[in-house]
Amino acid sequence: MLLERIYDEDLAQAGYFIGCQAKGEAVVVDARRDIGVYLDLADRHGMTITAVTETHIHADYLSGTRELAKATGATTYVSGEGGDDWQYGFEAERLHDGDTLTLGNITVQAVHTPGHTPEHLSFLVTDGAFADAPGYMLTGDFVFAGDLGRPDLLDEAADGVDTRFEGAKQIFRSLKRSFVTQPDHIQVFPGHGSGSACGKALGALPSTSVGYERRFAWWAGYVERDDEQGFVDEMLDGQPDAHAYFGRMKRQNKQGPVVLGPLSPLHEYDSAELARALDSDEVVLLDTRGQDEVHVGTVPGALNIPGLSKAASFGAWVYDPEREDTPLVVLAEDCNAADELRDHLLRVGIDTVTGYVTSLRGLPMTTPETIGADELDSFDPAMVLDVRNKTEHADGHIPGSEQLSGGRLLWNLDGLPTGGPIVTYCQSGVRNAVAASALRRAGYHVVELEGSYAAWAEHNLETV
Repeated sequence: MLLERIYDEDLAQAGYFIGCQAKGEAVVVDARRDIGVYLDLADRHGMTITAVTETHIHADYLSGTRELAKATGATTYVSGEGGDDWQYGFEAERLHDGDTLTLGNITVQAVHTPGHTPEHLSFLVTDGAFADAPGYMLTGDFVFAGDLGRPDLLDEAADGVDTRFEGAKQIFRSLKRSFVTQPDHIQVFPGHGSGSACGKALGALPSTSVGYERRFAWWAGYVERDDEQGFVDEMLDGQPDAHAYFGRMKRQNKQGPVVLGPLSPLHEYDSAELARALDSDEVVLLDTRGQDEVHVGTVPGALNIPGLSKAASFGAWVYDPEREDTPLVVLAEDCNAADELRDHLLRVGIDTVTGYVTSLRGLPMTTPETIGADELDSFDPAMVLDVRNKTEHADGHIPGSEQLSGGRLLWNLDGLPTGGPIVTYCQSGVRNAVAASALRRAGYHVVELEGSYAAWAEHNLETV
């Protein structure tokens, strides 16, 4: 049996390629939308992808299930659990608790594990060439290394009302029914790692085991004591802000993401051509440099997405394709780098990257306004805005500052003042530069705090 983990550092998301060498067939679980990595794996191992499936209706990235099935002719399988409100809106075979997929000697069994979402499935994998019982479990957003999938995203991203309480109870019951009842040796492969917003304290390990989690995870004692209320209380306490784009991901993944097919080559702009396009608002530039370089000078109206490491997340913070379809031009060293950045943005449903430019020379420039930490007391802003997570804000913030995380800004502009400057800050300045670029493009007068909260604290200035 071949089991490959395909991990996206940007979104801290894991998909899996499971193949039977004897029969040359493979299934992909939780594919992302840029599908080249799965096609390359199949080609390298001489396998045909015959099935594509996913653990649940995702909120943090746009599923590549339909894209991969279209490209390969594979059969699509999705959850049929969760009730009428959580049925997928596109044609696919439905999997219910106990249903199996067979690839030669390999059996993949669906296990209904609701809580993170009502329809959520995990998959028990048996390698029949070596054993007659499961040895692996793909847990999606149910069990992570050291944590569990958050049960509040339906409230945060799907217009639910107090669904988090029942969701937490469902996770507790799923642990008791479908997880701790498994043998200790079963190796667990989760759908996310450290840095994902789908939990509050995910471990960085690529895998864990049923026995390890049952003994050492924070939730283990609650399950052992059958303390459901204690579990619910701790589960819901301290969950981070959910990015606003999660709601769009939920809707699109439920109905079925648009299938893109082969992508057109990106157009390379020269400075004169791009200047004309920017002047007529035909395109938006994505400035991919770090905040230090951006603060020296950037193109007016440009959105700051500093490099590849969080391009998908930051891209979805600053550009909402449900509200606009203006083509995007990326600053990249060459066409390969531009293609790679486009792939990251495709993962969150931003499909409008049409070109790239290799230099800002010859383009109109502006210098973003900043203020030093020691100058803030003598400044009179309309608002001091903390764009960090609410848990970070609670741990310490600048007196009088309001909190609104960068991933929720564009969806809450009505709460911001329009009559004066807004001083913004995060922890070190990276997220702040991203958020500030979106606010400036939206027409707000933004002044970034140099060095952000770290500089404020370093100056031993008063914090709350």
